[in-house]
Amino acid sequence: MPDFARYAIYYLPEPGPLASFGAAWLGWDVEAGTEVPHPQVEGLPRPLAEITATPRKYGFHGTVKPPFRLAEGHDAEGLVAAAVKLAARLEPVELDGLELSRLGSFLALTPQGSKAQLSALGALASESVQGLDAFRAPAPQSELDRRRKSGLSARQESYLQQWGYPYVMEDFRFHLTLSGRLSAIDAPAVEEALRPLVTPVMPEPFRIESLCLCGEDAEGRFHLVKRLPLGG
Repeated sequence: MPDFARYAIYYLPEPGPLASFGAAWLGWDVEAGTEVPHPQVEGLPRPLAEITATPRKYGFHGTVKPPFRLAEGHDAEGLVAAAVKLAARLEPVELDGLELSRLGSFLALTPQGSKAQLSALGALASESVQGLDAFRAPAPQSELDRRRKSGLSARQESYLQQWGYPYVMEDFRFHLTLSGRLSAIDAPAVEEALRPLVTPVMPEPFRIESLCLCGEDAEGRFHLVKRLPLGG
């Protein structure tokens, strides 16, 4: 197994229209570990390669357990085994669908469903964060300081200290990122160009039947290490 700088638990769409769209839109196929040519898209205010530069290295994904370095005394093989075991005891989650949304200054797909469905998704993420935390090395001080620059609530600060990331547990918001930061002028144009491309490939219902252990290479790009079926 290659040596990776960090690992993460992501949701990656199963191979199919949504996964293919996401890989092409961002220009990186996290499952294949290869660059993908961008599609020709009319109406964009800037080149697609610029619009997607920030999220490209992560691939088209939804974060479940944020990226972390391996703790001393643990190795990748042990992490894989633990991740497989964890996923086997977690249940798949079904939501009504996905929606193209603006989250602050970037665009993403967000889950749509009942309060119970969204709670089940949140519980899946919380179990993943907690269940593999023994493998996470403490975040370096520089990373903690960078997180704090965005302004954290007291609860988010406690999560940062306990779990190495502020937006977990009650502050978890599942999303599949489609752009970097966009100006107030650019965002509507990108959304208008993107909507007719992504709408036909968004599944209804939206089912999460597996999670994925991914690793970050020396160039900062993430690769699929192992797909983890939920519920065994």
